[in-house]
Amino acid sequence: MTTPDFADLGVTLTEFGGRLRVWSRHATAMDLVLFEGGAEQFSLPMQRSGETWEITTAELRPGRRYALRVDGPEGEQHRFDRFTTSLDPYARHVENIGSASTPRWVAVVVADDKFDWGETPRPNTPMRDTVIYELHVRGYTQLAQFVPEPLRGTYAGLANERVIAHLKNLGVTAVELLPVQAFGNEQHLRQQQLTNYWGYNTLGFFAPHAPYASEAARQAGPEAIAREFKQMVRTFHEAGLEVILDVVYNHTADEHDNAPQVLFRGIDNAVYYRLGENGRLNDVTGCGNSVNTSQPVVQQLVLDSLRYWHEEFGVDGFRFDLAPTLGRDEHHEYHRDHPLLQAIVSDPRLADAKIIAEPWDVGFGGWQTGNFPLGWSEWNDQYRNRVRRFWVSSFAQARITGHHREGVGKLATALAGSSNRFADERGPVASINFVTAHDGFTMQDLVSYNTKHNLLNGELGRDGSNDNHSYNFGYEGDTTDEQTLFLRRLAVRNLFGTLLISAGVPMITAGDEFGRTQRGNNNPYNQDNELSWVHWDWNEQARERINHVRLLLKIRAEHPVLRPTNYNHGRELSDHSTALEWFDALGETMPEWEWNSPQTRSVQYLASMKLAEGVDRLLILVHGVNDPAPFRLPNIDGIAEYRLLWDSAVDDVQHLHTDSMAIATPGQRMHVTGPSMRVYAVRHRAITGNTAPIQLP
Repeated sequence: MTTPDFADLGVTLTEFGGRLRVWSRHATAMDLVLFEGGAEQFSLPMQRSGETWEITTAELRPGRRYALRVDGPEGEQHRFDRFTTSLDPYARHVENIGSASTPRWVAVVVADDKFDWGETPRPNTPMRDTVIYELHVRGYTQLAQFVPEPLRGTYAGLANERVIAHLKNLGVTAVELLPVQAFGNEQHLRQQQLTNYWGYNTLGFFAPHAPYASEAARQAGPEAIAREFKQMVRTFHEAGLEVILDVVYNHTADEHDNAPQVLFRGIDNAVYYRLGENGRLNDVTGCGNSVNTSQPVVQQLVLDSLRYWHEEFGVDGFRFDLAPTLGRDEHHEYHRDHPLLQAIVSDPRLADAKIIAEPWDVGFGGWQTGNFPLGWSEWNDQYRNRVRRFWVSSFAQARITGHHREGVGKLATALAGSSNRFADERGPVASINFVTAHDGFTMQDLVSYNTKHNLLNGELGRDGSNDNHSYNFGYEGDTTDEQTLFLRRLAVRNLFGTLLISAGVPMITAGDEFGRTQRGNNNPYNQDNELSWVHWDWNEQARERINHVRLLLKIRAEHPVLRPTNYNHGRELSDHSTALEWFDALGETMPEWEWNSPQTRSVQYLASMKLAEGVDRLLILVHGVNDPAPFRLPNIDGIAEYRLLWDSAVDDVQHLHTDSMAIATPGQRMHVTGPSMRVYAVRHRAITGNTAPIQLP
């Protein structure tokens, strides 16, 4: 894909000074503008060679601020303005030399700075073993009293040993950071004196977001900011944890047609952005503009940026915001074989990077869950909705009508790895399973609010999804009613239980494991305050929830049967896929007609996987109604007993050891309270010669 025109764009330091290369097809003149402090000092003309503009000068030295002034033709598709400057798209550091309300962004030349990565290799956790924990760099430690105050909300604060200890203790394997590429605040937020907290408004695709660095690093300069970021990554790697970045290549901080130019608009609007036939922006992102990835120069920029973060900063993977935009052609139509989508997963320099799509945007044909190429994994919103409906909103329906909305069939498909959505060649690991994410209710709010409460966002409650599949279980928001609180705790444990035993790759949202709330706000993208920050003052219920999540992740780690890489559409045992046998509540083979009957919300399934040392087997019980019901465990040849590993009906997991039904026999009858889930390990009879690897909590 690389052509000479696209080689070495941005600033490269040479013995003759800095060499700056910028690509623009339609520009007629381009100047390098140099700054001293916050004021323009002078400008130098750049020379054109083909479609690339270049200059080498001793003035481009480390620490020098610079920008571009570009002139070109008029016309509806062009936005050239020779009186305004633009950022270098390949800038390694960006600064605002204007004000908060009227920013003026400039790039800064960064020195080549070798970093000691030590002897610890990348974790390179296989996808089947990965557990993702999505967090916000600033919000995660801003209220963490155990982090030294100067480091709270910073890269260095995130690398704090107690943060690492919590993540390791929980059992996650990777952190997914909300955007850390340099970003700015949108025009409408500046007018409201609010900020873009989440960071989906990119200014620099090669620059770490400077405000997330400690004050000491910011004072020391761009090289120190980069070192702090790299030290954070090194610390995570030393703990065996991977770092995944949420990256935004679908749009930029240039915003809409009438917004001030910042980045591509002033360099070559007609090439870098998607335009309609009228020359106006064709926005498929809902953010004001859409980057035109049908253009080779844009494809190259994305690849160059990914390589830079992977190689220079040690990042282990990427989650692509609004990824269908990247796969749209010159007619703005999505294609799974788009050159950029294929190049990302076939690039040898990104061969060991995890590649994850948010598989939807707001354009025509924008919902593409399950339709990305081999090598991509995807956020599975269908999984999210199915799990929420079964354990949460269906109970609201039952309270109103006396009947549940749906049976167990769709939940069963989700538990088994969503083979209805992903092709066999991709397998369950293509599915990033999640119940909550940064965008939407927290898990606590999902079971505490019927509707969103977003007035603080300043959009009169119009923002945020209205389709949340949530239920407050009797009271909106905070309550002291014990029965309501019990039902909420139970619902959360069932949600976590489903998430962490499902085939696929689970993703947990930061703070869900101890009950973080946003007071019903399901879109706090502009709330950089205690509403969004993570609170670390845990009560007893929070600790109990953490222990449930820890135990579930321990079971997941110890039982490969929960982590298949292939689908199994039959009963033949394999070391890469999980064979599933389904039973009704009375231990009989599940009849076909019961799968989608709202009257049938109880099911058992035996999950089996062949291992070198035998067979790994678990029995999972799902009871999806409030009333207790009789269950009879499946009577299967060769199974001697079932040993209880986890039960969502138990508040304190320590009580599992004293449960009178902790060991049960095939065919045994029991009453199961609901709604709840159970996980049993299987012990085989000695005559089979196969003993499943059972490790008790």
